[in-house]
Amino acid sequence: MFGLYGPTSSVMSTEPHHTSELQQASFLLVLAAVTFLLVWISWPFATPLLWSALAAIMFQPLYKWALIKCRGRRNPAALLTLMVILLAVILPALWIGTLVVREALTLIAALQEDPIDLAAMASDVYAMLPGVVQEMVDRSGWTDMSEAQTRLQEILGESAGMLASEAVSIGSGALGFILSFGLALYVTYFLLRDGSRIGETILHSAPIEREIADRLAERFLGIVRATIKGSGVVGLVQGTLGGITMAIVGMQSALLLGVLMAILALIPAVGTALVWAPVGVWLLVTGSIWEGIFVLGAGFIVISSADNVLRPILVGRDTGIPDWIILVTTLGGLSIAGFSGIVLGPLVAGLFLASWSILQEQRAEDEEAAALYRTRVGIDGKARPDTDDPKDPEPVRQHEDA
Repeated sequence: MFGLYGPTSSVMSTEPHHTSELQQASFLLVLAAVTFLLVWISWPFATPLLWSALAAIMFQPLYKWALIKCRGRRNPAALLTLMVILLAVILPALWIGTLVVREALTLIAALQEDPIDLAAMASDVYAMLPGVVQEMVDRSGWTDMSEAQTRLQEILGESAGMLASEAVSIGSGALGFILSFGLALYVTYFLLRDGSRIGETILHSAPIEREIADRLAERFLGIVRATIKGSGVVGLVQGTLGGITMAIVGMQSALLLGVLMAILALIPAVGTALVWAPVGVWLLVTGSIWEGIFVLGAGFIVISSADNVLRPILVGRDTGIPDWIILVTTLGGLSIAGFSGIVLGPLVAGLFLASWSILQEQRAEDEEAAALYRTRVGIDGKARPDTDDPKDPEPVRQHEDA
C-alpha cells in the first residue's frame, strides 16, 4: 500500500531500531566507565570494605534477632548489632594482637641474648642416630652447623628490626588506620541495615538470567559463611588447644604459638602441624622427653582431630570444594591479597565451580530436550522414531496414513 510516506516507510522504519541499539551500546560504555572509576577511587579502601561486607553477611542473623527486639526499627537494630561486633570480636582481637606482638619481641630479645646452640643440638641428634645414618650424615657434611648458626643470628636480627619498623609504621600511620577502621564500622552499619535491599537490587539489575543470579548469590553467601564460620571457629579452637598444650609443657611463648596455630589452621592439610611438630621435635632433641612426647601426641590426637570433628558440624557440605582446590586457592589468595585472601581464594574457587556446574546443567537440559523432540524422516518422507535409542526398544509409529 502506497501513501504519502509509502515509498520511504521501509527505510525509515529501520532508523529507530538502529538508533536504539546505538543508544544502548553508548549507555553500556558509560556504565562500564563509571563503574571502573568507582572501583578505582574506592580501591585504597578495598580491604576495610571487603571485611565490612563479610561482617554484614556473617552477622545478618544477629541483626534479624536485634530487629525483632527493636520492634522493627532498623536503625537501632543495626546499631545494636554493630556494638556487639565491636565488643565481642574487634576489641578482643586487638587486645590479643597487642599481647602477641609484645610476646614476640620478648622472645626475639631472649634468643638474641641466649641464642640456640645449633651445634650442640646437632651433636645430640647425631649421637642418637644409627651407625649407617651417621656415615651418610658424615658424607653429606651436615654436621658443620657454623653457617646455619650464623644465619640464625642474622634472621633474629632481621626479625627484631622488622617488628620495630612495623611498630613505627603503625604509629606513624595511626591516622590511616583509624580512618580505615572508622570507615569499616560505618559501612558495616549501613550494610547490616540495607544489605538485603542492596542484594536484591544487584540481582535484579545483573545482566544474566535471574535464576542463575539467584544460584550464584546463594553459592556466594554459602561459601562466605562456611569459610568464616568453619575455618574461623576451627582455627580458634585449634589455636586455643595448641596454646593450652604449650602452656602445660612450660613454653614461655604459649600465647604466640597458639595464635600462630590459629592462623595456620586456616590452611588446609598442613595447618597447625607446622607449629606443634617442630616444637615437639625440638623438645625431644633438647632432652625434654615427656614434654616433646606430650606435644606431639596432643598435636596428632587432639589438635588435628578437632578439624575433622568440628568442620563437618560447622560447615557441612556448604562449600562443596575439594580440599586440594581450597589449599591452592587459599595459598594463592594469601600471596595476592594478604590476609583477605583466606576468604577470597575459596570464594573465587566456589564461584568458578558453581558457574561451570550451571553451564553443565544447561547443556544437559538442552541435549535432553533435543533428544526428546528430535524427529527423523525416512527416505519415504515419513517421520519415523529413533530406533537407535536403547531406552525405546519398540518403535512408535507416527504420522502413518490411515
